[in-house]
Amino acid sequence: MNYIITGGSGFIGTHLANLLSETHPDAKIWSLDIVDPSKLEGMSEQQLQEYTTIKQWKSPVVDGETRKATFVYCDVRKPIENLPFTPSPDDVIFNFAAVHRTPGHPDLSYFETNIRGAENVTAFAEKYGIKKMVFTSSIAPYGAAEELKTENTLPTPNTPYGISKLVAEKIHQMWHAKDAVNRQLTIVRPGVVYGKGENGNFTRLYWGIRKHTFAYPGRRDTIKACVYVKELVRFILWNVDKPTPHNEIYNCTFEPAFTIEQIVNAMKEQTGLKQFVPYIPNSLIMPAAALAKCLGSPMGICPARVRKLQISTNICGKKMADSGYQLKYSFDESLKDWFQDNKNQFLK
Repeated sequence: MNYIITGGSGFIGTHLANLLSETHPDAKIWSLDIVDPSKLEGMSEQQLQEYTTIKQWKSPVVDGETRKATFVYCDVRKPIENLPFTPSPDDVIFNFAAVHRTPGHPDLSYFETNIRGAENVTAFAEKYGIKKMVFTSSIAPYGAAEELKTENTLPTPNTPYGISKLVAEKIHQMWHAKDAVNRQLTIVRPGVVYGKGENGNFTRLYWGIRKHTFAYPGRRDTIKACVYVKELVRFILWNVDKPTPHNEIYNCTFEPAFTIEQIVNAMKEQTGLKQFVPYIPNSLIMPAAALAKCLGSPMGICPARVRKLQISTNICGKKMADSGYQLKYSFDESLKDWFQDNKNQFLK
């Protein structure tokens, strides 16, 4: 049996491979990706830009450890074929391949990778009779709004990324519907995923606090639904190991979700930061962000990012909380674990 992780070189895929090697030590784990992580280690930023669209590389692998999956070059925008192993109906596919950072890519890139990729991955599963699949979607299909969103909320995506992810969900659901009696599909919609190698919102927040470059932008009560990467992959694998066929969508986030002020306070507590975090009203921060954009968006500051920071990701995680799955980490424990993965020196 094979565990096949598309997009396996990335943040979530690497942590999933780590967990699989721990819980299924004899497993054959394959990382299908266009990026060979062994070539990224030690590259300069200029070299990274020449090799891949990843502008900054932060390895999800803890120092002293090795990657647990075997890398196979595979572009999901094309039919999946010529693999160095023989797929079987007992295999499991984890479809993580995606263009996801937004804003940051041309609109076409989201549709080309996320939609065409979903078509090719499900066609591959169909060809080999594979019955178990996990698709990592996003909360982006809900659209940007303050209202609480459950799995039953009507999706109203308002970005190319959100639209492409919603279409990709439907493609996977169509694959499941062709043989619902025997197939198992789990779609997860994670909040902000953080942990070793994230290189995203939480990492920027930590360094912003540490370097005195972060301030509460217009409000302190913005809700930011989030989930620790190690918890996310544990939940994913818990669903895969269920013996019965199913078709489920789960919001993956702590329940209830935390405000940005709660996140900042917990991050400071668990990493020993003492920096004061100021509050800047909108009357000051939006003109400053507009000026920063004119200067080339130093530290990533621009009006679009500030507006994104101010909009709550108010996602309900009650279905996950009531599923029977037992969380391994509290929020504080997850930050402490992430800090330990970086030798108690920083978060990255």
